[in-house]
Amino acid sequence: MENLLGLMRVRIHRGINLAIRDVTTSDPYVVVRMGKQKLKTRVVKKNLNPEWNEELTLSITEPILPITLHVYDKDIFSLDDKMGDAEIDIHPFIDAVRKRYKNIPSGTIITKIKPSRQNCLSEESSIVWENDQVVQNVFIRLRNVERGEIELQLQWIDIPGSKGV
Repeated sequence: MENLLGLMRVRIHRGINLAIRDVTTSDPYVVVRMGKQKLKTRVVKKNLNPEWNEELTLSITEPILPITLHVYDKDIFSLDDKMGDAEIDIHPFIDAVRKRYKNIPSGTIITKIKPSRQNCLSEESSIVWENDQVVQNVFIRLRNVERGEIELQLQWIDIPGSKGV
């Protein structure tokens, strides 16, 4: 892959106050997409505040595409119900990675992104230099649904021999 810039680890921590899609609860899972890549978490049964704590890894290539999240309720005898979606613009994150920070203290905030109508953030998100890596903790408000948020973290992984950022 000549256009491979590196990898992005997406840690899906948890869902918060997700929508009810069964009688009194839901069986949620998350599908993460970027271009043709598609990854998903396990199903957490009967839980509106599921804890996945799963790490999914995406290959980042040019052109840089947004990450989309789709949350579903797992059903056995019918199609899975939609529980909302969100999109994450990773350009600010990639811009921070491209700066190639060195010799700065762990915990240094590189930049902050405020929630707006143009993003799905439910609160301000900081891109931070942590343990010699660029990371971003994100709270995403789901769209096209009555309620729900997803907490996740983005982390950059350099690949030796890749094009790099």
